[in-house]
Amino acid sequence: MKAKNCLIFGGSGQIGGNLIRKLTRNNIRVTVVTRNIHQKGLKIKTQANAGYIEVKESNIYDENKIEKLFSEADLCINLIGILYESKKGNTFQNIHSVFPTLLAKLCRKYNLENFLHISALGINQAFDSKYAISKLEGEKNIINNFPKAIILRPSVVFSSSDNFSTLFMTLLNRLPFFPIYYSGKTKFTPIHCSDLTDIIYHVLSKKTNSQIIECVGPEVLTFREILEILLDLIGKKRLLIPMPLTLANLSSKFFQLFPKPLLTQDQLRLLRYDNIVSGKYKTNSDIGIPSKLFFKREVKKYSHMWREGGQFSTEKYNIGKLDRN
Repeated sequence: MKAKNCLIFGGSGQIGGNLIRKLTRNNIRVTVVTRNIHQKGLKIKTQANAGYIEVKESNIYDENKIEKLFSEADLCINLIGILYESKKGNTFQNIHSVFPTLLAKLCRKYNLENFLHISALGINQAFDSKYAISKLEGEKNIINNFPKAIILRPSVVFSSSDNFSTLFMTLLNRLPFFPIYYSGKTKFTPIHCSDLTDIIYHVLSKKTNSQIIECVGPEVLTFREILEILLDLIGKKRLLIPMPLTLANLSSKFFQLFPKPLLTQDQLRLLRYDNIVSGKYKTNSDIGIPSKLFFKREVKKYSHMWREGGQFSTEKYNIGKLDRN
């Protein structure tokens, strides 16, 4: 069977690396578009065998250069998303709405087999969040311009190279206490990166008819439960202190001034809403590919990096329990 050609935007992140390996092992040639080939090109090329991967450099706002890449493509996948706004045009509106709309139009113009876009779970109710509003607008524009498109809405994605579990373990390791917002009751359904890439491949290969699919892990955890699991895994005891909303707003105003903010006001608003299935759309389980990897079991595999002693910690090797006779 002739190998298909797939364009991937945002292929240098945690999802991208796993996805490239998954696709190329299944006879799909991948072209990854990055804005800095010198910084990220070598890492991307190591994700697949020569002949199955190509790296192209382009600014995502360079429409003419991006369009040239579509003439030989069969599939397009957009993984690009941001959690906070920054300078140089990296606004929620540009990244989550304008750019996906451009890709959808090009998919229609060049009659691609499919366009898969990664959105986010829990955005329907978050009417006061610029992040959620931009995501919803992007989804609407995609479907209007390319009705065959498939939109995946994953819950928080975790792995050893994420910015979720690793960030919180770093903070919990360093801080004597940790603030929790909305009493830590916000619910999440964390999904492992490899489970999500399995879903992506399944959707592309089976040509599902669902336009929007909610992608969740096998369990529901509150924010407090997630922090307690991480504390247990790194062998630390920390005070988890509920923070009043007024103080939380003040702290988020301060933190969002950082180049890489720990918390923004928009993220604080998002934390008010549960990150679980809505019941309005099909889930990955409904299409026959339920998630298998549990949060604590998978994070334990790399949590030793935050334990005292690192990879040689007594917890990892059970040194204290060895029979010395």
